[in-house]
Amino acid sequence: MNRSVSSAPKAAVEAPSPAVPVAAPAKAEVGPDTRPLVVCFGDSLTAGYGADPGQSYPDFLQKDLDRDGYRYRVVNEGISGNTTKDGVDRLAGIIRMKPAVVVLEFGGNDGLRGLKVQTTRTNLATMIEGLQKAGIKVVIAGITLPPDYGPDYVNAFTANYPALGKKYQAPVLPFLLKDVYGVDGMMQADKTHATDQGNEVVAKNVLPLVEALLRR
Repeated sequence: MNRSVSSAPKAAVEAPSPAVPVAAPAKAEVGPDTRPLVVCFGDSLTAGYGADPGQSYPDFLQKDLDRDGYRYRVVNEGISGNTTKDGVDRLAGIIRMKPAVVVLEFGGNDGLRGLKVQTTRTNLATMIEGLQKAGIKVVIAGITLPPDYGPDYVNAFTANYPALGKKYQAPVLPFLLKDVYGVDGMMQADKTHATDQGNEVVAKNVLPLVEALLRR
């Protein structure tokens, strides 16, 4: 006897739905940094020569201002080897940045080359006058020279900074490397430039003069 065998209906196989692309979470757009500027304008002592990246004194000054609640952006405009003449040549570019405050640190390379003290003073005066005429507040950061340059030259050179501060009514840090020069661990082997640790102290030397101007 023939028995018909009926096949069980097969379950329908659904085609997979096309994958729907999932949009990546939108990244928060970061706008331009519109904070007013504090420009550190100088030579290798400002540039952070020989220090690790991010360990110049302007880097530490930024951290100090942030900690104290000031909303300013610190810009490092230090170039190693610059003399005061180089500073004068760069002055127009600094003015175009329209900073609120400039920390002016020049003269060390003039002194090490034995340039005339009056030439250094004239160039510093040109920079201070140009900045102030543009409505920019100035902190003068001074430097001195090794004693083997002779007391007459060293004393005349060092006197530039307080004299200019008095003339232009600008705050003066007489010696940028105060509590750094000659202190173990604070100076590099060349005995001229600060270490990372030394630059942190330099920033603390500069900080109260900058903050005083920002509060005006």
